[in-house]
Amino acid sequence: MSRWSLAVLAVLTLPAAARSQSPPPATPAQCAERSVQRQAERAASILGDWPALGRYRDGNAQLAPPAKGEARIVFMGDSITDNWDKEGYGGFFPGKPYVNRGISGQTTPQMLVRFRPDVIALHPKVVVILAGTNDIAGNTGAMALSAVEDNLASMAELSQVHGIRVVLASVLPVDDDDRDREGHLLLRTNCRPPSQIAALNQWIRDYAAAHGHVYLDYAGPLSDEKGMLKADLSDDGLHPNARGYAVMAPLAEKAIADALKGKR
Repeated sequence: MSRWSLAVLAVLTLPAAARSQSPPPATPAQCAERSVQRQAERAASILGDWPALGRYRDGNAQLAPPAKGEARIVFMGDSITDNWDKEGYGGFFPGKPYVNRGISGQTTPQMLVRFRPDVIALHPKVVVILAGTNDIAGNTGAMALSAVEDNLASMAELSQVHGIRVVLASVLPVDDDDRDREGHLLLRTNCRPPSQIAALNQWIRDYAAAHGHVYLDYAGPLSDEKGMLKADLSDDGLHPNARGYAVMAPLAEKAIADALKGKR
């Protein structure tokens, strides 16, 4: 058996004993999915196509160049972007030349690797970047906020070099009042501490202002009086539901319009 196979088996078998009992709410070190199947899928992805370059390869090849006068917009992100055009979430800007290039679970280093084929090569006028929540949760390993900031800055710099205007979105807040399919309490703030979300969002705001980008504030309108994700805007304390996207859509439209006009 190969060394890689042994490593994957070790990852999959070590938590088995813990799952046989009724575990307490997740701690920061236990933020990965409890499902063995999910862990197997993630391990296979890491060993195969880690940045998921294949996810949109065919779609990119089939996408025609922007028509004359077309203001193509590309949304780069994780599941919050990925889910937006799925059934039941209100639709992804119907009738608009907007391209969704979100991939569930991704972190900024993965997005940076695929930024050229999934954004630059599509020749958009504007890119909307929403990323960072999964970095904070450690989806691809522990990361300092400074590393997340570097990756966001690199995506913005690549965009500028290629004449693409940049919209940098704030990371959404989370909420603890939900349970997963197995009934475990979802303490989202253990995996995504509000203090880290706030710190990253302040950096995004400051960086956007310093470099002439548009700052898209999703966090403010989606937060309750305690700074948590409003309960009626999410069904799991992490991802927006249709009502959440209905709040986000006009905010994104305004940011895109400002970017096209050259406003900050």
